Amino acid sequence: MKAKITYRCKECEYQTNKWVGRCPQCGEWNSFEEYVTGTTKAKASRLEQWDKKEAKPLYSVESSESHRIITGIGEFDRVMGGGIVRDSVTILTSPPGGGKSTLTLHIAQKAAKQGLKVLYASGEESSSQIKNRADRILEEIPSNIWILASTSMDDVLEAIKQLDVDLVIIDSIQTFTLKEFLPARAGNPTQTMECAGELVQCAKSAQRQRAVIMIGQMNKNDEIAGLRSLEHLVDTVLVLEGEKDGELRSMVATKNRFGSTGETGFFSMTEAGLISIDNPSEYFMTKRDKADVVSGSAITVIREGSRPFVLEIESLVSNSFTPYPSRISENMKKDQMNTLISILEQRGGIPLYDKNVVIKAMGGMKTREQAGNLAVIMSIVSSVWNKPIPSDWAFIADVGLTGELKRVPSMELRIKELDRMGFDKVIVPKGSLRQLQWQHVAITEFKTLRQVIDAVFSKKG
Repeated sequence: MKAKITYRCKECEYQTNKWVGRCPQCGEWNSFEEYVTGTTKAKASRLEQWDKKEAKPLYSVESSESHRIITGIGEFDRVMGGGIVRDSVTILTSPPGGGKSTLTLHIAQKAAKQGLKVLYASGEESSSQIKNRADRILEEIPSNIWILASTSMDDVLEAIKQLDVDLVIIDSIQTFTLKEFLPARAGNPTQTMECAGELVQCAKSAQRQRAVIMIGQMNKNDEIAGLRSLEHLVDTVLVLEGEKDGELRSMVATKNRFGSTGETGFFSMTEAGLISIDNPSEYFMTKRDKADVVSGSAITVIREGSRPFVLEIESLVSNSFTPYPSRISENMKKDQMNTLISILEQRGGIPLYDKNVVIKAMGGMKTREQAGNLAVIMSIVSSVWNKPIPSDWAFIADVGLTGELKRVPSMELRIKELDRMGFDKVIVPKGSLRQLQWQHVAITEFKTLRQVIDAVFSKKG
């Protein structure tokens, strides 16, 4: 049967038999792409190569939760919920140069060291390019990692069956095609979805379960390229974030059927590849002796996913010689920064109208929650008065427009992290904690920002 070509809007999925410049349903221009429907017989024959599924009672189904591949990459395993489930499909995406291929090579090596067979299929790089990267970032290359440099998903499926692999890595899913759906090019929504669908069938076969990790390209809107249906098809969606030229990389699980959504892991990009940051509290603060304190620095505890960690906030305040002082922040939105400065001026009594203010967080960390707002303000005060804050003190509170300290979620969990790190004192909003005993850290409660400033700096300005 001859393949039929239709056109589908990549924004709203409206279909038509002819290409049109503007979608009549959503109004988007130049959004139609070819959609090739394959022959019914060919499609059925390929699905039969895996197995036929039959309904069974739910209580009799064996749970796969305990059947995980533990890679030993601490941050990756934690974000995944404890490792890779053996019949799962994961898609990993990031901007170009984010470290997707580097991380998947590390995963391939860790899995192969456990005796698992790994197939690394790349439609973007040649076998020699992959080998060169592996020589650079891996200490050793196990013998049971197989490389296939091809853009044909038919070749990949055949290699999976012949080698009987346990883990399949696809780099990247948008570069592969199935013969059945030619002449649709690679990256076409039809090709991408059909190739991904075949991998899902392969991974979840009752006869032979396999884990699949697909690398997904990212578009200019920082989303996975192609239809959103691709995200619904897979079990886990991982987004690797970070500045291309920076060292820090953060991995967020935006979808996870086998773990917590929103869990975040941290990696350091080095010449030896991505290194898991297993103790972020040490990474995101400067180690100083008590005698080596400096002005303009304050400590807080923020939370990414379910895990809290210590973060150092630094501020630099200088005289401005222009009518409009500079307000620069690397870790928060400018509106949030200006709000905190206004609170400090009005409620803290410290004028900054003629001062340049620069704020940054250790390691280039972005602060998305409000728990560190008091630390930001205190670091500014420390810089204005050139008076250091003890390096073993921390601040956990939001600050309202009234100048009152506000409670934040998971307070006890945050203080537990400070206690583990050996801090002496933490300042929190009044009435935000139960009466608990901690091994190292002492709790001090205040009601207003003015009280905190007076207490920390002994009422001297």
